[in-house]
Amino acid sequence: MISSLEELKTRYPGAHIWAFGDSAEMANDLSQLVIAGQKTATCSTLESHLQLEDKVTVGDFHIVLNGNGAPACVIRTTSLKIIRFNEVTESMAALEGEGDKSLSWWRKEHQAFFTRGGSFSDEMELVFEEFQLLAF
Repeated sequence: MISSLEELKTRYPGAHIWAFGDSAEMANDLSQLVIAGQKTATCSTLESHLQLEDKVTVGDFHIVLNGNGAPACVIRTTSLKIIRFNEVTESMAALEGEGDKSLSWWRKEHQAFFTRGGSFSDEMELVFEEFQLLAF
């Protein structure tokens, strides 16, 4: 069972603390996919990545929160790649573990997500992050 946030902050000093998605439901659903071993990657816009005060690098720890703001799991970044939205491959989409794991599903849902966030372009640059699950 996952520890309290304070215990995890002590165990993983400097860990990034965040939740997947843009809703409590999405945070719950995506963190459960990580725990189930189906989701081993995520992506964000390069623009949002560059705005982070504490940028993610390979080897970083992340305390992933559920929709209630409680720790769901801990992951560690294993790779980062900058890629355009229209260059994401079928295998990359499958690593995100969402929906039917197809590229067409990934494109439809991520276009909607990025549009809700205020910016979408087929040419937009993304930071594609792979990770491993450490604790849940």
